[in-house]
Amino acid sequence: MAELTNLESKLGEVLGLAQAAKGATAKVKGLADDEQELAAVLERMGNEAEETARRCEELAGGFDGKKTAILEQARETKREATEMMETYLGDDADALDGFEFLTMAEAGEVGHWEIVGVLADRAGHAETRSLVEWALPIQQRHLADVRDGSLKLAGQEDPYEPSG
Repeated sequence: MAELTNLESKLGEVLGLAQAAKGATAKVKGLADDEQELAAVLERMGNEAEETARRCEELAGGFDGKKTAILEQARETKREATEMMETYLGDDADALDGFEFLTMAEAGEVGHWEIVGVLADRAGHAETRSLVEWALPIQQRHLADVRDGSLKLAGQEDPYEPSG
């Protein structure tokens, strides 16, 4: 398999995170099924994650002879992110747990996209820079949305009720 540059490797990581986000939003949507507004936010986020993954994969095809290796990096990242989600959101998880997890995950995605942007700038890779300019504001909105959802759900909790 082809050796990846730092830029190509990070592209694989954001692709894998977008793929994992599709599954994570679906999982949390199932936990928040009685919260229509939050479920709609999660639905939109899942669709945007799917579009992000599609655009990343399309960009990966432009790296001569590297698409397979980038996709392998994406699969590994998706596997790791999915394992973290499964660990965090056990059988007793509720909607607040789901939104807390998504807050961490979305913060990680924002950070990864910012790193891809720096590497794209340093490499002078206009196609990747263009993708970052499209994806980063979406990821920042996702982070704000899940943070707001977490705080809304926390506001509905009885602070004196025993947890678990």
